[in-house]
Amino acid sequence: MMLCRIIFCVAVSISILLVILLSVFSPAPHKASSQDPSRPWVALSLYIQQPDHISSSNLQPALRPDAGAFIFHRILTEGPENTSRVIGKAQGFIIPIEHFAHSAFNIIHLSFDTPHYSGSLNLQAKHVAHKDREELTVVGGTGSFAFARGLAVFAQTDGLSATYYVNLQLRFPDRSETIPG
Repeated sequence: MMLCRIIFCVAVSISILLVILLSVFSPAPHKASSQDPSRPWVALSLYIQQPDHISSSNLQPALRPDAGAFIFHRILTEGPENTSRVIGKAQGFIIPIEHFAHSAFNIIHLSFDTPHYSGSLNLQAKHVAHKDREELTVVGGTGSFAFARGLAVFAQTDGLSATYYVNLQLRFPDRSETIPG
């Protein structure tokens, strides 16, 4: 019984330490001189595509109705063409089983690495209905997207290429209110 308490206390202590370290050492956003910090809304349009170079270890089967979980790794591009400039990565974990359809475990992580945006966004897929158009909730971000909230609309562009159009509508907290000290 005492061992269980020690393990629990160690796990809680490590979790608190990780949260503190992540908040202290989070990468600073690359801010462009044309960005106005008083603008609380940002709209971005991008595409999620299968990478051109697919090895057998990266090959992922299509989502089956009886699948336990769907894990994917894709690239983010500026345009729908496979020659468009890559601006980041998209990774996700979706559990398509009905009793997990409204679960907080269905997460899509978008990471950006461009001169204007550096950081990541986390999208929560609580209401996945397997439609041609899905609306996901933006639940947070890092770097240029720190504390972002909003909506991400996914739409499949072509059934054959498995390319998805993503429209992000992001809002940020009022950054003019700083904590004194």
